Amino acid sequence: MTVHRITETLALKLVDYSDANELFLLTDANRAHLRKWLPWLDETKSVEHTESFIHNTKLAYDEQKGMSFVILLDGNIVGTISYNQIDWTNKIAYIGYWLSKDQQGKGIMTKAAEYLTEYAFSTLNLNRVEITAAVENKKSRAIPERLGFKLEGMRRQAQWLYDHYVDHAIYGMLKNEWKEN
Repeated sequence: MTVHRITETLALKLVDYSDANELFLLTDANRAHLRKWLPWLDETKSVEHTESFIHNTKLAYDEQKGMSFVILLDGNIVGTISYNQIDWTNKIAYIGYWLSKDQQGKGIMTKAAEYLTEYAFSTLNLNRVEITAAVENKKSRAIPERLGFKLEGMRRQAQWLYDHYVDHAIYGMLKNEWKEN
């Protein structure tokens, strides 16, 4: 079990099958909150669906195409953060995340995203980290903005959310810029 300690109470742990029940219950409890911005909620109806998600993240990890973590606060899962994709040819990591509604506004996701950005540059030796978020998702967009990522543009109708498209803001951080932060 790989655990990355960020603070005394905050850590990231590679997601594992043992997390399936707790992760599903957290997802289910935050369904209405998450559904506004994430397209996969209607396909996550049981612990088995969460286990399938974990299986896919383990395959991505084994193939060195991604890494998915649960965010632990005092040992309890409060959300997830991932390298949804790692492009080794171009040395780019794409970060995605979600956090339970009751844990927002405490700096948890900013610290987790900062940790993964640093890890991408210092340990994985990547050159670029990208974070995208729906243009209207101000809380999600605030994370890369706080960390000094540059807004590089907008991708029109980038994501289908149940009954409509949403545009995405694209944020990028380069390794040489990160060292300046």
